[in-house]
Amino acid sequence: MSIEKIRVDNPQELGQMVTKEMSQIEKDLTMICSNVPINDRTTLDVLCHDSNGQLVIIQLSVNEDDIMLLQGIQSLDYVDKFKSFLKATYNKHKIDDKERPRLILIAPSFSDALKRAVESMKGMRIDLYEWEYLKLGDHKGLRLQPIFTWAPTEKPKEKEEKPPEKKREPKPMKKKEPEPEPKPEKKEEPRPEPPKPKPEPPKEEFPVSPPPPVPPKEEEPKRKLKLF
Repeated sequence: MSIEKIRVDNPQELGQMVTKEMSQIEKDLTMICSNVPINDRTTLDVLCHDSNGQLVIIQLSVNEDDIMLLQGIQSLDYVDKFKSFLKATYNKHKIDDKERPRLILIAPSFSDALKRAVESMKGMRIDLYEWEYLKLGDHKGLRLQPIFTWAPTEKPKEKEEKPPEKKREPKPMKKKEPEPEPKPEKKEEPRPEPPKPKPEPPKEEFPVSPPPPVPPKEEEPKRKLKLF
């Protein structure tokens, strides 16, 4: 039993099939609205958001067409301009209006020029998916194949970046100054001894005369006791 490719010429039919098979593009994509006119020539095919609340624009084409890149960028600028209004209007959806929206292009094939243009764009995330509508017996199904995708939608955990260690610059070598020659030691001259004090002459001692003799006291005459 062979697999048969079925051609789809109606963009609306393709849009319905894509919205039913959005899990093939990314998990947890939630559709907000579809077929939103941007200007006279451009229509935003599908607007949705991912699990982080970032708005995602899906632009579809039933043929290989480089113009769809221009239409996708116009839709991207439109949504980015009015993302705060969209958040207030579709308040049931968890929309992060601080993140810049991103774009997904889905077509049966892409030219090399379009692929190079997408790869060279900076500051704008655009993913490319090719679609096939296949039939196997009584079963039909849409097959989406990623052609060019950026990093996964899940935000990686931010690692704490350590500040780069400052390289220690080698200190310049100091020039060694010549050591001063030792000065000759001065010999101390002997100091003159101070003059010795002259001895004082001995004092003359005069003979001390003995005190004059004290004359003995005369005894008073004893009084006779008279009886009568």
